[in-house]
Amino acid sequence: MSANDRPGLIEPAATRTVPPPDDDRFHDECGVFGIYGAEEAAKLAYLGLHALQHRGQEAAGIVTSNGEQLFVHRGLGLVQEVFTQSVLGKLPGNRAIGHVRYSTAGGSHLKNAQPIAVDSVHGSLAVGHNGNLTNYVELRHELEAQGSIFASASDTEVFVHLVARSREMSATDRVASALRQVEGAYSLVFLTPDSMIAARDPHGFRPLCLGQIGEAWVVASEPPAFGLMGGEYVRDVEPGEMIVVDRFGLRSLRPQPAAEPHFCIFEYVYFARPDASFGGTSVYSARKRLGAILADEAPADVDVVIPVPDSGVAAALGYAQGLGVPYEMGLIRSHYVGRTFIEPSQSIRNFGVKLKLHPVREVLEGKRVAVLDDSIVRGTTSRKIVRMLREAGAAEVHLRISAPPTRHPCFYGIDTPSKEELIASSHGPEAIARYLNADSLGYLSLEGLHRAVRDSAPHAAGAKGAVTNGANGTAHGTPNGTASTRHGFCDACFSGDYPVPLRTTPAVKKQLPLIGV
Repeated sequence: MSANDRPGLIEPAATRTVPPPDDDRFHDECGVFGIYGAEEAAKLAYLGLHALQHRGQEAAGIVTSNGEQLFVHRGLGLVQEVFTQSVLGKLPGNRAIGHVRYSTAGGSHLKNAQPIAVDSVHGSLAVGHNGNLTNYVELRHELEAQGSIFASASDTEVFVHLVARSREMSATDRVASALRQVEGAYSLVFLTPDSMIAARDPHGFRPLCLGQIGEAWVVASEPPAFGLMGGEYVRDVEPGEMIVVDRFGLRSLRPQPAAEPHFCIFEYVYFARPDASFGGTSVYSARKRLGAILADEAPADVDVVIPVPDSGVAAALGYAQGLGVPYEMGLIRSHYVGRTFIEPSQSIRNFGVKLKLHPVREVLEGKRVAVLDDSIVRGTTSRKIVRMLREAGAAEVHLRISAPPTRHPCFYGIDTPSKEELIASSHGPEAIARYLNADSLGYLSLEGLHRAVRDSAPHAAGAKGAVTNGANGTAHGTPNGTASTRHGFCDACFSGDYPVPLRTTPAVKKQLPLIGV
């Protein structure tokens, strides 16, 4: 039975698009958004997702409620591609949740798009998820052994089954019961016909913020989603907190015991928008500070500093100011590449990079250039950028990375290659520089990364020994007053120190694919 045949759940069809070429970047799994108590909730969710588009460009979805049933639309592509005026007109109600996705668990298929919406014995339920469950395989194996049938390859569907199987009486208690069974990283938004529920894992790996638009309550992965529609950022949802909004208003619950916070420090390096802040710590200020510290740790004798736009801009500014040399835009990024592009039958060298970046010869020709980027993954894109700069006349190219070497994969919601594919896991800076054909390569130290974020926190001036957790702004210090330099953050992709270990379980027997999927 299709979604359109089920009572209480209306879901129009959607189409599929093709991912962009030459993609060698890290990607966050998704962004989530929820709003309760606003007219035109679907349109406001659309705007909220647009502000979160950088967190996922593979798929988008919105689920609304009119107090009696849920209305669903999901599709592959950008927010503006998936949602038209006519589509939004078919999503009534004054409450909505939305999701933008870049897959880490599950493939690029419409069946994996979110929010996932179902009907169960308890009624209709929709959920959107940012993160990864480290015990997903174990839970899915147990659920399937007990008769559950999965319709997707996404770990988010585990939440649906756990909630549906719960014997608790209320939706709030059923969600709380599900949360107590999962491990790993999650920032969640749930929607029932009469309530919206938001939850964050006890470690606070991924961001989730609370805002308000008039009388309406809003949750989103980042605060800029509130500002686009004239709303206000209230605070971050605390690690382990569950927020319920219904006709009685907003209430905060703690279904799980507190755990040591481990906010993803890579949010400050790359994922979050530069105009975002978490617990008062400005992402822009942190990135600029990354560059300033990098100038001390890995200086270069150059004539000009340029960024790899857009994520390298703030760090390049800090690096240039730290060195006391000019900052220029030596690479111009195209913002109109989209998700698909037709490549000529006769291959063009570096085609994918040239679609996105173009060098400014006047800035580069005859110059010793320091180019700032946020990371090196496999090294393929960095190699092409170095070649492009040399072809534009750069006399020397010195690559500087505003983060430590990424040597380990992430299991908490970042799409990273396997350890074997990460070039820094098996090669040092000198060997990588030779492969890239760069004159030198310099990384920020792990201590420098943490110091940059601490320096950008609201309490940084005058709070001896205090360290922000990067999520709720709470200051922490060791008993002797000396700062615990890595307290409050997850830096596993750099250090290999995983706060929540993966579970090892027997392989899950795959189901036969559904016809037509």
